[in-house]
Amino acid sequence: MTTDSKIRVMQVIAGASFGGAETFFNDLVVALQEMGLDQVVVTRPNPERIKLLQAAGITNIETLPFGTPWRDRQTRKKLAKLIQQYKPDIVQSWMTRATILCPDSKRAKHDFVHVGWMGGYYNLSYFQKCHHLIGVTFDIARSLIRQGWPQNRGHYFRTFAAVQPGKKLNRQDYNTPDDAPLLFALGRMHAKKGFDTLLMSLRLLPDAYLWLAGDGPLMASLQKFARDIGVADRVRFLGWRSDRGDLFATADICVVPSRFEPFGTVVVEAWANRIPLVATMAAGPSATVRHEVDGMLVPIDDIDAIAQAVRRLLKDGHLRERLVANAYVHYLSDFTQSAVADSYLQFYQDIIELQPQILQEMAEAEQQLTRGEKWRKRLNWLLRAGCW
Repeated sequence: MTTDSKIRVMQVIAGASFGGAETFFNDLVVALQEMGLDQVVVTRPNPERIKLLQAAGITNIETLPFGTPWRDRQTRKKLAKLIQQYKPDIVQSWMTRATILCPDSKRAKHDFVHVGWMGGYYNLSYFQKCHHLIGVTFDIARSLIRQGWPQNRGHYFRTFAAVQPGKKLNRQDYNTPDDAPLLFALGRMHAKKGFDTLLMSLRLLPDAYLWLAGDGPLMASLQKFARDIGVADRVRFLGWRSDRGDLFATADICVVPSRFEPFGTVVVEAWANRIPLVATMAAGPSATVRHEVDGMLVPIDDIDAIAQAVRRLLKDGHLRERLVANAYVHYLSDFTQSAVADSYLQFYQDIIELQPQILQEMAEAEQQLTRGEKWRKRLNWLLRAGCW
């Protein structure tokens, strides 16, 4: 699907330089650009992101600090001016900070539809000014409804795997034997990702090596932990990489050891790259992966279970082949770039047509609040947004 409409969407992100949500932001914006959507991107200064978006043909890119509370107050005003300047039909704010700082139509002096994108179980009070909310998993979208968000304004949209199959890297360049079982994991070095559990499981897999791609606040402590438990000689900390397809092609098994994972784009990327998957029973993988059908699911923080699942895959070639084949079918059915981008384009067209009805419903809901409820709602938002 391509679009010949004159819809303009402003994509606003205040996230870190790297991360799963930030990677999907880049991938989706590029995919929508390829389909002809007119977009404006507002981002924290990030040379790599800007270079990538410019290479995709996106010329309207603005940077704002999205930093300290003082800078945020300035960012709010500057974002209002950008909305007034570019006059988007839709503003899609990604995650909490960008949503908090997005002004309403009155402050921006321009009418637009505000869409908030939620990559996790965020505090709903930050998103009360949005007209629509997108949850990256069905359970996130369902949780919005359980908290009282109107059903016709809460939506579920999948992510997709933009990583295309790559070519095998020379293991010798990474001091890794060609015949050693090679595990691969990637993500932000954060306690939620459970990489310490994966390192512990490596002690039960004495012949296996681990390539760990990513960066974050726990990088140094994880490196020290690997040394302390005696597996550092078989672990390669690769930093954040842009050649994920090559890494998937080189490894034997992908492991997602997360303690908390609302979705887990890595799951879909592993499926697209036809590599066997072991994932914990965090919310995202549990809702997506079918145990022993298209992946192996193990309990969170279960060192023995991770090691056991890896051993099964290494020993059972038929199991590996079956999981990979089923996973690729699942990927083609639900998680391709074209399918997800098409759904976003249709969504954008639909919500513009529905906006008069949505505004009326929001006004009626506001009228039903007592004066005290209105003040409490406003004060709560101001305090959380840092507008004191």
